[in-house]
Amino acid sequence: MSASSIIPEDSNTRTAASGGQGHSGDPPDDTPETEEKARAGIQSIEVGFRLLDVLTQAPRAMMLRDLASRAEMSPAKAHRYLVSFVRLGVVAQDPLNGRYELGGFALQMGLARLARIDGVKLARIALAELHEALDATLGIAVWGNLGPTVVHWIESSRPAKAALKLGDVMPLIGSATGLLFAAYLPRGKTERLIERELSVVRRSPHGSGPRTREELERLLADVRAHGGARVEGLLLPTIDAFCMPVFDSTGGLALGLIALGHEGTFDISWEGQIACALRSCAHRLSYELGYSAEPR
Repeated sequence: MSASSIIPEDSNTRTAASGGQGHSGDPPDDTPETEEKARAGIQSIEVGFRLLDVLTQAPRAMMLRDLASRAEMSPAKAHRYLVSFVRLGVVAQDPLNGRYELGGFALQMGLARLARIDGVKLARIALAELHEALDATLGIAVWGNLGPTVVHWIESSRPAKAALKLGDVMPLIGSATGLLFAAYLPRGKTERLIERELSVVRRSPHGSGPRTREELERLLADVRAHGGARVEGLLLPTIDAFCMPVFDSTGGLALGLIALGHEGTFDISWEGQIACALRSCAHRLSYELGYSAEPR
């Protein structure tokens, strides 16, 4: 006689045999009801996160009443969440003045995120989504040994025939991409290339771009004032382009997001759909890379 024949079938045995359901009335894991519960999440976690969000945005530690007010909850309710957050190390409280600040575990989470993040990979995903909305030619440029270098490119359904390819190095003073990097990178990185390109333009009667240092500085000031670079037929005749900056956690320029198209069909307005969508995408990526416009 086998062992299984003398062991009575109890509720635990039935549960295992039925795939983990406690009783026959439980819905399977893939029912609409179960999926709806999964989407609903846990409201208390989302409520408590408001406190962490306020502390993340605040420039300094905060008193309970101010923290609760900014998170739109009562001090008593906020205190209950903060007690748990302090126990977990997500929040710390100064024992002398009672102010709350992000704790050590929050720092470790942030550092772990920064260590794992790949800015170009995030930008490729973001541009794929943006491309569906804009149907413009889009790209990514990073700073390389020779200057701003194109590392990703998506053509629109109406290719701009820009004759650009992966690995192309963009001129610093003759393209939207170059002007963006010239405006935001430390001058020590760009000075040699800027001087070389200025000398080439000055020697050529047909050279494009600024011809003097003063003209260049005015262009770079305009880039910083608008938070992005724009050119109209500068590098390639009839081709207009934008390039928007993505910053990293140190405030440095991580990469540039490019959009270009044919003159007349490409919205070159700073307040147009293309500029606004590209700028918004760059802001989101900067946030993902740990950038904050406010000092911390």
